[in-house]
Amino acid sequence: MDQKNPYESPLTFRLHRAEYLVGFAISIVLILVHFDEIRWIPFIVLFAVIDLVGYIPGAIAFRRSPDGRISKVYYVLYNTMHSLIILTALVGLWLWLIGPEWALLAIPFHVFGDRGVFGNFLKPFGRPFEPVPNAAYDRIVAVLRARSAGTSRVPAPEEPAPVGSVGAAR
Repeated sequence: MDQKNPYESPLTFRLHRAEYLVGFAISIVLILVHFDEIRWIPFIVLFAVIDLVGYIPGAIAFRRSPDGRISKVYYVLYNTMHSLIILTALVGLWLWLIGPEWALLAIPFHVFGDRGVFGNFLKPFGRPFEPVPNAAYDRIVAVLRARSAGTSRVPAPEEPAPVGSVGAAR
């Protein structure tokens, strides 16, 4: 929600996703406008490799794990293959070695779709590979809602809560 509290409320999460939906919509429009100019085999390969390397191995490992714990390697693979930094470097390399082409739209189409449509962002090591509800997050959201309920003003800043507690200031 800010630099000192890097989590999102339900509303800021929806707004964050909406920003990616705009990019997703633009990529769809460009795909439709340049449909006949796209080399479809490279498009499909570029689209698929992101999940073939970055998601599917971790998803399989997660589902096979009896307790849901898997190697951090799967998180690194996912985050690497879904990183706009890494994918921009890949596009730059493609442009340098092969040249510009509309098949590269597969990359923003995939990543912006993941983030905007499905709400899939980079995976932190401290959370299960696949999304599951988190009671601590639910408590934080309840506290934030209670603090802002019934007022048109933003709540005053709080003093930090003691380590290990969730809730209002002392």
